[in-house]
Amino acid sequence: MKTSLLSIACAFLTVAAVNAQSVEKTTTTTTSSDGSSTSQSTTTTSSGTITEYTPGSTFIVKESSGPVTYRYGGNVTYVTKKGKVLTDDDVKLRVKVGRPVHVHYTRDGDARVISRVEVDDD
Repeated sequence: MKTSLLSIACAFLTVAAVNAQSVEKTTTTTTSSDGSSTSQSTTTTSSGTITEYTPGSTFIVKESSGPVTYRYGGNVTYVTKKGKVLTDDDVKLRVKVGRPVHVHYTRDGDARVISRVEVDDD
């Protein structure tokens, strides 16, 4: 019985750790034959719970590795998991300390710059 409970607990922790990892996606624009420039951007997604939030200023998320501070860039899109874009009023109601989020970000040196924030569907 103890072995079964230990096996179940280990399996649960493994699944939780895998789900909390960051996922990286790279997008590359190729050059054309006329010599157009190429561009490459990498967007990473992380998950956690908002621990500090001041719109346009502070966005800190508690992730599996600990608290992570994000910086605001030029444009942040707030959406639900189903992809519905939130209005400013929706953001004020739904993006709060204690809420679980998925954060899509790019890197600028060591800084994580938010591009998109996903909140649960209500």
